[in-house]
Amino acid sequence: MPILQDIKFNKLLSIWLLALILLVIFIIFVGGLTRLTDSGLSITEWQVFSGVFYPITNDQWNYYFELYKTIPQFNLLNNSMTIDEFKFIFFWEYFHRMLGRLIGITFIIPFIYFIYVRALKLEYLIKFSIILLLISLQGFIGWFMVKSGLTNDVTVSHYRLSLHLLFAFIILSTLLWYYLNLLTQKNKLFFNIKNSFFSIKILIFLLFVQLIIGAFVSGLDAGKIYQTWPLMNNNYFPDDSYFKNILDFDNRSIVQFIHRNLAYLILFLSLFISYQIIFKKMSKISKSYSIFIFFIFLQIVLGIITLLSNINVYFASLHQISSIFLVISSLNLYHCSID
Repeated sequence: MPILQDIKFNKLLSIWLLALILLVIFIIFVGGLTRLTDSGLSITEWQVFSGVFYPITNDQWNYYFELYKTIPQFNLLNNSMTIDEFKFIFFWEYFHRMLGRLIGITFIIPFIYFIYVRALKLEYLIKFSIILLLISLQGFIGWFMVKSGLTNDVTVSHYRLSLHLLFAFIILSTLLWYYLNLLTQKNKLFFNIKNSFFSIKILIFLLFVQLIIGAFVSGLDAGKIYQTWPLMNNNYFPDDSYFKNILDFDNRSIVQFIHRNLAYLILFLSLFISYQIIFKKMSKISKSYSIFIFFIFLQIVLGIITLLSNINVYFASLHQISSIFLVISSLNLYHCSID
């Protein structure tokens, strides 16, 4: 057994991991909607315990609304907002925070039980303790992100936003990897230097880099600069920037350019992997590759439609959801490729 000391806990552990995976997927989705609806700054306080209760009375709503009125986003962008409009953005941020609390509870209570019954092997006891640390740290990063938009800006820092998203995907990927290990009854290592399928490792690395750049695009509203494809207006490279500034991640045009071209690179590498699978006759991973390549094309198509639709919230949300399943399918492909 790769994870458990006793096989009788196998089903219980499987349910626990699957529940956590689904919750993390859901919170990434809701987090994306929170960003797309500009709701992330609606709650200006970090209320770990008192923030559990949703406002009911007019006095409670007025209290939160008055706090929102003190930040630059309201004064510079939303000074005509009504309290009913405020309730809409408040809901998404509140829902996002409540999901974070639910994930914490869903992790901690069963984990304590597994410790009590000594179900986990020492190796995975340590690994799950690290996940608990990551989940706790993620809550702090979330507030660290929100805080960046409360004083000198009308939105959160795109660097902090990308860090928050990256941690969410690290937690999701770790939980998924252990779940796959449990399903296959094999203790496969993610950082496997002996595995010869190096191109898949590069692919997953590029996907995570793309997640970071995608968060930059979202945080900077960079998708609203050039809304043409395949060219950026009439040029391959944006005409309002210089190539020498290619690492200027505060430049919205540059960030969109990198996001586009990294997608092309990922597609090329994905097609190269298909050649490797055929050439090496690796039929055992053909099914997992087929699922992965479907999400690659879906993600690219949704990205283009989102751009051409003036960042329609529905298409943008679908683009973000697709990225979740793209990462999941890539990890499943990698897991299947390891002997």
